[in-house]
Amino acid sequence: MSRPVSSSRQTSAFRYIFAATATLAILWAFRTLNPFIGDNVAYVILLPVITFVAWYWGLGPSILAIVLALGRATYWLVLAQSALVPNRGRAIGAFAFLFASMVIVALGESRRRDNEKLRNAQGELETRVRERTEELDTANQHLRMLSARLLHLQDEERRRIARELHDSIGQMLAALSMNLAGVRGDIDRLTRTASAVVDSENLVQQMSTEVRTISHLLHPPLLDEAGLPSALHWYCDGFSQRSKIDVDLDCPTDFGRLPRDVETAIFRLVQECLTNIHRHSESATAKIHLQHHGDEVVVTVEDKGRGIPPEKLDEMRLPGMAGVGLTGMRERVRQLGGTLTIDSNNHGTRIAARIQVPEMDAIGESMTGTSSPAAA
Repeated sequence: MSRPVSSSRQTSAFRYIFAATATLAILWAFRTLNPFIGDNVAYVILLPVITFVAWYWGLGPSILAIVLALGRATYWLVLAQSALVPNRGRAIGAFAFLFASMVIVALGESRRRDNEKLRNAQGELETRVRERTEELDTANQHLRMLSARLLHLQDEERRRIARELHDSIGQMLAALSMNLAGVRGDIDRLTRTASAVVDSENLVQQMSTEVRTISHLLHPPLLDEAGLPSALHWYCDGFSQRSKIDVDLDCPTDFGRLPRDVETAIFRLVQECLTNIHRHSESATAKIHLQHHGDEVVVTVEDKGRGIPPEKLDEMRLPGMAGVGLTGMRERVRQLGGTLTIDSNNHGTRIAARIQVPEMDAIGESMTGTSSPAAA
């Protein structure tokens, strides 16, 4: 606390010293030039000094400068040639100088007070802006935590639905198929009925296949059991058969396992990219490239379609303007500490994601957590 007080005292003393020095310097210069410019110019020359001091240094230094100016100008310079006997004209000049100085000091003090109010108001405004910024940062942090929680709950719900479809409806459909097969064996002689039963059996088989496909698409078992490369190979093969799009998956054979959240995020990213290629790009091919360097995984998905229009691409780069699928991809990548970039022209589109991978201890804990639901 002693340093600010000492600094304030030094500044105040400097103001008084400066005011006195400037006033005495002007008076000394005027005394030297007095034979050439006359006596009546003294107060006119001193007024700019009083104005500067009052405008920038405050009330105290201004009063000191006025006292020095009146004393020296009246009794040292102007009256030096008249044996210290003032005349009426010089008294009027001194009074006019005093009056003008008082007006200047009043105006300067008013200006200083107004500036002080403005500085205080600016300080309060900056404080409020900082408080609002901190509140906004807190709200954004809570929103990010909520988004991460929603994505996690969405993945868990998909796992639960996939298990329910496979364990309940799938088993019932299998039993129904066996019953229908037995009925078909008993009524071979009834051609029409047998034909209807065969059609029903085929429908049941198709339904069972669709249920199994939907269950695997919601959350493929290979993702938990065999890892990301196997799940991607399975999905890309099925996607190529359904969409007639040639998918080239470039994944190293020694890619290895990643934490469950990272594998899920990459699988959903590839799934969303291929879906968008099928819906919008009109591309006959798609290429997926995976790289794992140290603590970073790079995923690239490219197509040779018509690309994204520039104005649409600019809108997609703005927060809140992208679609639900792209927003979900960005949020998944951002929650893992990564980045997502989109490059597009009339020759195709390229989406690249860089995702940070935790250390090996964290990966081991994640893989242990993966096996617990299956065991349950």
